[in-house]
Amino acid sequence: MSAEVTSDEIRLSILGMRCAGCVSAVEGALAAVDGVTSVSVNFADHSAMVRGLADPDALKQAVKEAGYDAAVMEGLEDPAEQEEQEMQRYRKLMKKAAVAGAFGALLMIAEHFSWLQEIGSAAGQWLWPEIALITLGIMVYSGWHFYSGAIKSLSLGQANMDTLIALGTGSAWFYSCIVIDYSDTLPTLAKHAYFEAAVVILAFINLGTALETMARGKTSSAIRQLIGLQPRTARVVRNGEEIDIPIEQVGLGETLRVRPGEKIAVDGVLLEGHSTLDESMLTGEPIPVEKGVGSEVVAGTMNQTGSFLFKATRIGRDTALAQIIKSVRQAQSSKPEIARLADKISSVFVPAVVAISVLTFLVWYAFGPDPSLGYAFVTSMTVLVIACPCALGLATPISVMVAVGRAAQSGILIRKGDALQTAGKLTCLILDKTGTVTEGKPIVSMIEAIDDYTEEQVLQLAASIESGSEHPLAAAILSAAENKHIKLEKALQFEAIAGLGISAQINGQNVAFGNEALMDARGLKLTGYTERLEKLSALGQTPMLLAVDDKIIGIIAVSDPIKKDSAQAVQRLKNQGLRIIMVTGDNQTTAHAIAKQAGIAEVRAQVLPQDKAAVVKELQQQGEIVGMVGDGINDAPALAQANVGLAIGTGTDVAIESADVVILQGSLLKVPEVIELSKATVINIKQNLMGAFFYNTISIPVAAGLLYPLFGVLLNPMIAGAAMAMSSVTVVTNANRLRWKKLGEGE
Repeated sequence: MSAEVTSDEIRLSILGMRCAGCVSAVEGALAAVDGVTSVSVNFADHSAMVRGLADPDALKQAVKEAGYDAAVMEGLEDPAEQEEQEMQRYRKLMKKAAVAGAFGALLMIAEHFSWLQEIGSAAGQWLWPEIALITLGIMVYSGWHFYSGAIKSLSLGQANMDTLIALGTGSAWFYSCIVIDYSDTLPTLAKHAYFEAAVVILAFINLGTALETMARGKTSSAIRQLIGLQPRTARVVRNGEEIDIPIEQVGLGETLRVRPGEKIAVDGVLLEGHSTLDESMLTGEPIPVEKGVGSEVVAGTMNQTGSFLFKATRIGRDTALAQIIKSVRQAQSSKPEIARLADKISSVFVPAVVAISVLTFLVWYAFGPDPSLGYAFVTSMTVLVIACPCALGLATPISVMVAVGRAAQSGILIRKGDALQTAGKLTCLILDKTGTVTEGKPIVSMIEAIDDYTEEQVLQLAASIESGSEHPLAAAILSAAENKHIKLEKALQFEAIAGLGISAQINGQNVAFGNEALMDARGLKLTGYTERLEKLSALGQTPMLLAVDDKIIGIIAVSDPIKKDSAQAVQRLKNQGLRIIMVTGDNQTTAHAIAKQAGIAEVRAQVLPQDKAAVVKELQQQGEIVGMVGDGINDAPALAQANVGLAIGTGTDVAIESADVVILQGSLLKVPEVIELSKATVINIKQNLMGAFFYNTISIPVAAGLLYPLFGVLLNPMIAGAAMAMSSVTVVTNANRLRWKKLGEGE
């Protein structure tokens, strides 16, 4: 019975992929399934991300028919189980390499010291057929996965790495058997068996694949660490009792208990108690965060000091941790533009190599020295073995995987692979003001009492009258009064005057609180205050006047202060050669005051949220490659329009669809880190691609015997096998250098 057709995304683990050629075969098979809208196969972690309305069973069947196996990956799989599977694969490959290598080495030593009887001699007639049978047995044990893969791909009219290895080692064994059976008819120089070459090639390729498996396992360590953050059980309060249950059984709205040293099981809101939480694995921020009643807590974070109760608000795949893991995986599976070139080349590479091998055989057989058949065979086999496109297929995805994982460890979610390639090319960066350059939370920055009033009295009257207001600045004044434990008075006959301020009666007095226009309307003289108000405005603060009856008794200034690291971040961005522009809906005076504090020279003020995208477009038309940094809500159109959209989020606000990059903490310092990592990743990818291209460009002509007429040099097939295996290991090792990339230390 067919499984239910599901929507959105299905992640598959693909078994049997051994080269870049396999990627196009699997992608083609999955794309042909009904309902599939897009497919992305990641050779680096042997997975596929399928989007659309599709039947999982149909997807698995399509992969099977293409010559591979697939399994649906659901939920947050156990990292320990994953690691154990990788270790089993590593041990199996090492065992196969050891068996083939030991027998191959024994044969080489025996031949070197002339311990074996000559082919065609009376004693050799019984010895060499036995060697052939033993070799065949070892080839089946150590290389059956290559031969079965080659048979499957050929039956589908395709060719891949397995095809090259099977042709190379199979022809070595077959040619050697012909030498044994027809030794009387062959020239003396052609009487050489290549049994040791066949098994040693398999030994080297298995060893290389094993080392690649180990190195590749390290690339996904960030994902494993994230998955490992979620505890397996949770303590819930049911019917007045606290019980431990599997995390899958936690329901929405349930009350959970967390004790010191325990991990938070699901997302929620704190109901009772107080504590500090270590959120560093999610946000990259090492300083513990204080949590009180009403605070949000996030799955995977570690409780440090107190015990508390919280209500579950997001469970399962909806938790912030699950969303982060999903975003990381999506980015690791996505292909930047540079990867598509490598995929196109890889798809035609294997057939081209087979053609070059056949041509090499014909040229040597027709024009080579005696024994021409021997030379023709050795050179064509060497071409097949050395030319595997594994390194080419791994060059880009392995670097992307490592870089995305490295970013996640620093609290940076790279949601699209293209952002990794583009961020380092940015020439202009637009910064939203509120919540990006500034804290986004207005505070009382100054209280000035006039005549016989005290600052406390001024704040008490202002907070009392604002207690009935919904104005954004009211929260700042009420918060300041609460921090100073000021008791509020009752405000009667409250009236909000649009664009001016508010008025009310407090303790029988007429109290007014608002801007200069409000004071003018009430006939109050501002002589002596104008200069003071202008200075406050020039500092980016919003001054408000408090009047009792017909007399101004105080000034309160409210400001949205810039973040403590904004100026440092802007300087780093300038050092990276970027043009910085701040765009805000605020007035010119405040906007320029904030920009000056942050070290930003260019400002666009009084820009409505819907018009920010037009600013991005205008700059792009001027030839700028534009990055937009905003809060991801009212900046969504601009984030989508930009070449790279960077959303300043929080640990819980991770599903910002319009952004290419989400920064999980409020620090602008992460933006230069993204650019730094982008440049390092592109350099790493280019190193890998150049290495892979250079390897194949040089190795194939050398393997074909290009150096023989000039220097008498021919490449040994066994050396070719070792070189091919090591090229992949080199690419993976180079990509893993990104794991240790130190971010935030400048260029």
